[in-house]
Amino acid sequence: MEWEVIIGFETHAQLSTQSKIFSGASTAFGAEPNAHACAVDIALPGVLPVINRGAVERAIRFGLAVGGKISRRSVFARKNYFYPDLPKGYQISQYELPIVSGGAISFQLDGAQKTVQLTRAHLEEDAGKSLHEDFHGLSGIDLNRAGTPLLEIVTEPDMRSSNEAVAYAKTLHSLVRWIDICDGNMEEGSFRCDANVSVRRQGDTRLGTRREIKNLNSFRFLQQAIDYEVRWQIETLQRGGEIRQATVLFDPDRGETRPMRSKEDAHDYRYFPDPDLLPLEVSEAWIEQIRASLTELPAAKRQRFMREYGLAEYDAQTLTASKGLASYFETVAQAVTDKTMAAHWVMGEVLAQLNRDETPIDDASITAEEVAQLITRVLDGTITAHSAKAVFRDIWLGGPKDGKDRPNIVDATIEKLGLKQTSDAAAVEKIIDEILTANAGQVIEYRGGKEKAFNFLVGQAMKATKGTANPIQVNDILKRKLAG
Repeated sequence: MEWEVIIGFETHAQLSTQSKIFSGASTAFGAEPNAHACAVDIALPGVLPVINRGAVERAIRFGLAVGGKISRRSVFARKNYFYPDLPKGYQISQYELPIVSGGAISFQLDGAQKTVQLTRAHLEEDAGKSLHEDFHGLSGIDLNRAGTPLLEIVTEPDMRSSNEAVAYAKTLHSLVRWIDICDGNMEEGSFRCDANVSVRRQGDTRLGTRREIKNLNSFRFLQQAIDYEVRWQIETLQRGGEIRQATVLFDPDRGETRPMRSKEDAHDYRYFPDPDLLPLEVSEAWIEQIRASLTELPAAKRQRFMREYGLAEYDAQTLTASKGLASYFETVAQAVTDKTMAAHWVMGEVLAQLNRDETPIDDASITAEEVAQLITRVLDGTITAHSAKAVFRDIWLGGPKDGKDRPNIVDATIEKLGLKQTSDAAAVEKIIDEILTANAGQVIEYRGGKEKAFNFLVGQAMKATKGTANPIQVNDILKRKLAG
């Protein structure tokens, strides 16, 4: 291709604290406008900010998870700009000395390992929100979000396609939820992506002029926005036009980006240390305490699943897509003898049903313990694999999970549906005799060398027994009788 795409990311992850970064006001979503805006948030004269220890802890947890350097001393700065939903006239952020430097996010894409280097991750406060829809010719200001703690995660310009960008964003989204620093709710603005996009001719070592696409709140819009922006920039340059640095918004209805304002550089914000906040000092003991409490990370869990449960790399990757899914699978795997069957059931029946219902794993209508019991009934010959799927569907449709109220739901459902596998060879043999008599043509075809006829007869036997016959037993009896 004649053109090379360069993409870097700035992601704002709302930290999962109950109160704001510099005040005691609530961070709960959905309150009436300005209900969660206190004197500090609305910048009344004389108020002073106080740092939220929980926000700092979450930032450290992230830095450790990505292999970044935790700064023992970081500084809060004032980022000066005027906007109606920013009462102070500046945003408290970090500039020259962020709390996290470096680190990396790795992911699989099209069978290849990709790594995106992180520049930094710094703490800052969110601004409020301007409301335009409910007013005629006017705008309202809701300051509930003002002061909400954010971790801004900045990458190097390492991505070369929208596919890479989406894979990175999904991996980061999964990680911040995995380590429990952000709920990842994109619809509520808890995880917002800004993509810096530029293009250059192949072989050119200079970076092109970038345009920043702001506040992308879904992975689908993220990919559409980048693809449009890339096409627009290439077409503009091919016509002899010039790309000017700008901040743009993506219009999902029109499928295009449109300019919001000219893009500022750092000097435009006149950063300087906030005189109301002391430098943030982080002790080695605190870092080690957080490190010790850090949960097993996705990459380590994938390797362990492959080592302990004999999973293929793809299966391990799928089953560690979220912390909840990994925990669900491991509960099943530890309770059954066949670990591969456990993986196939979770990736197959469970994930398929979750996708159909658009339900998260935490709200699955069948518990991991019940799936394990179902697999055990297949392994001990109580039911066939085909019948197990019917039992699974019946339990799923029966309502929300509650293992305490239905400890024997698997066995009870097997009995209710009449799916217990029969081991009565005489009864099975009688049914097969009837099938052979009723399908004399298929018998002749099989004896004439057509193997497909045998599969037909097996299917008829399983249908006649409503799937309760042992398939191995059916095969053995059929082969014996057809050979006679």
